[in-house]
Amino acid sequence: MKVVVIIPAAGLGTRMSSAPEAKSRKIATKQFAELGGTPVLIHTLRKFASHPAVAEIHVPLRRSEISGFRSRLETEASDISRDKLNLLEGGEHRQESVANAMAALSAALDDIVLVHDAVRPFVTDEIIQQVIDAAQKYGAAIAGMPASDTVKQVERTADGALITATVPRERVVMAQTPQGFRYDVLKKAFDEAKADGFLGTDEASLVERSGHRVAVVMGSPRNIKITTPADLELAEFYLKLSA
Repeated sequence: MKVVVIIPAAGLGTRMSSAPEAKSRKIATKQFAELGGTPVLIHTLRKFASHPAVAEIHVPLRRSEISGFRSRLETEASDISRDKLNLLEGGEHRQESVANAMAALSAALDDIVLVHDAVRPFVTDEIIQQVIDAAQKYGAAIAGMPASDTVKQVERTADGALITATVPRERVVMAQTPQGFRYDVLKKAFDEAKADGFLGTDEASLVERSGHRVAVVMGSPRNIKITTPADLELAEFYLKLSA
């Protein structure tokens, strides 16, 4: 069994690049925004490249960004082994990008595929290993955090949102990544979604739709997804704490 990682990074990151404070600071799309002088994506790659269980890392990017990012890796990330890293063309949506990476894999049915957000650079070795272990045991697993706020179900109307129910917090988790799956489980879910024209919010949603139960392991409050300039400021704080 081997562990393969897919880090989709072809998104435009509009929430990051369109915010007024981002324009004033000339912040790039979120995966290339600099954190401590280094692109967020490189920070994320380092977490998986250094993990002993990871055999391959596939990074779908926009075609126009592949060459430039490869050059940055050469000059800024010589510690990331090129033997396990593959840059490839992504798609318009995350699901298409992951599908492109899946098509590039040479994997056995029981290999583990991890999918991780390019902009979650504070994932830990412990979380990665726990997801791998749970994916081996259950076939599908994600990192997640219990909801700390009261969760309301709403109905959207012309006058705004109206609450229809309060969802018990003990039944809710906030999904994080990595999300891990046995290759056969994930491929079946992607094949079915493609056949039906279904676009999911994450890989777990496709696997759930395919009829496979997904386990949850404990994530971390620091395993944040950097999508806004405010998130980037918090990330800079976390980076200083870990220095």
